[in-house]
Amino acid sequence: MEIKKVSTEKAPAAIGPYSQAIVCGNMVFTSGQIPINPTSGNVEATTIEAQAEQVMQNLGEVLKAAGSSFEKAVKTTCFLADMADFAAFNGVYAKYFTTNPARSCVAVKTLPKNVLVEVEVIATL
Repeated sequence: MEIKKVSTEKAPAAIGPYSQAIVCGNMVFTSGQIPINPTSGNVEATTIEAQAEQVMQNLGEVLKAAGSSFEKAVKTTCFLADMADFAAFNGVYAKYFTTNPARSCVAVKTLPKNVLVEVEVIATL
């Protein structure tokens, strides 16, 4: 089975030994996206809602570059710096993942660049 690396300039570049996403067969596996503005390379948003919006924009671009979309998501994994942000995060998440894919959502001690949220997706093509 062919494995294809996915890369788009419309989402933050991978800054380590990983790809933005991998396509394997008819599935796409995204790396976790944090709220980096791909134009500036910086985390500009400060609230959970604004950071979640940037994460979703980044994920949307990676999914699009892979030939997929939010509607084709089958599983997401969401990482929050503070579970107190769960409801506010869900408000943004629900606008994008309207098909209600399977999901895990956990609070973690810290995330890269001390952001509030990171999300990864598994989707079909």
